[in-house]
Amino acid sequence: MSQKDFLLSLLQRVSGTNQLSLFEGFPRNGTHAANSIPFTFVDLFSGIGGFRLGFERAGGRCLASVEWDRYAQRTYKEWFGEVPLGDIRKIRPADLPDHDVMLAGFPCQPFSIAGVSKKKSLGRAHGFKDLTQGTLFYSLASIAEIKRPPILVLENVRNLLSHDKGRTWEVIQKTLQDLDYVVFHKIIDGADYVPQHRERVFIVCFDHHVFGDRPQFGFPKPPDRKPPKFQSLLEREPDSKYTLSNHLWDYLQEYARTHKEKGNGFGFGLADLEGQTRTLSARYYKDGSEILIPQSGKRNPRRLTPREAARLMGFDDSLPIVVSDTQAYRQFGNAVIPLVAEAVAHEVVKTIAWQVSRSGNGCLIKTAKEK
Repeated sequence: MSQKDFLLSLLQRVSGTNQLSLFEGFPRNGTHAANSIPFTFVDLFSGIGGFRLGFERAGGRCLASVEWDRYAQRTYKEWFGEVPLGDIRKIRPADLPDHDVMLAGFPCQPFSIAGVSKKKSLGRAHGFKDLTQGTLFYSLASIAEIKRPPILVLENVRNLLSHDKGRTWEVIQKTLQDLDYVVFHKIIDGADYVPQHRERVFIVCFDHHVFGDRPQFGFPKPPDRKPPKFQSLLEREPDSKYTLSNHLWDYLQEYARTHKEKGNGFGFGLADLEGQTRTLSARYYKDGSEILIPQSGKRNPRRLTPREAARLMGFDDSLPIVVSDTQAYRQFGNAVIPLVAEAVAHEVVKTIAWQVSRSGNGCLIKTAKEK
């Protein structure tokens, strides 16, 4: 069988890969999916590694991770056996290893255009360094400029597209295009994979010098199977400390009633046990109001336990929780759903296979413009 025939058959196998069960275990560090094209990646703004778990499932190997939060570092070390590098602003891009794919669940920050406007008025050149200076996205873009990874996969809240009246996304998209990447983006709802309404924008970029003007890429279609019902994730005998106090429950009901009278939609959310929940946020530790679980009898509703929060994000029970409840809620509320990351990763692998099959040089991803 020729190399091209092998790659085409591999692409067909990747296309036919079935989605994992929500509770099927993810691989530990160094374990990769069978029948997949090997590739390397770095995990920036890694959090607890949801992105990493998904891309490892698709055959990727992580070469470096970056995360400044010490509690997230603790979880990451327990799960992957390594401590991520710290503040991305203090890392020299040249010190990161060469890699095929850059993963980054970067924070959403506004950009100042005052300096750019002044340069325009003076007829001076300006670029992404002027537009993004002082933001964490600037660090990400600087790494992409220097390391030139052939593929970028970024993730953010869906409001990134409308943030600051659309200016934030305009700057990000222009920056990526100015760096000579072909940019694809789509909002994906995690509710197709886990019983939680969680819309996130995924941005997948391909180096024009490697993949050309029209990379063969498409975002994943929702899996055929439905996610498990929310009730199936719940612990049988949760600790009573997760039940709301009378004081807090009275406050949440009064708060909801007041805002309803004003025509606002704010208020607590009693979860549908047979359906899906609202979005789990990083602020869940404060009162748990967005996802409350009804209880039988006259008992007040309760919060999710940290383990239930992990399950709601699609993290397997084999991954230990090694931080406080407060930190666990923050970590899971900020995380990427591994099953969504994996679905995107499989589509990226298809594009890699397409590129290899058409390149004819036998290299996984060989840039026409040497690094």
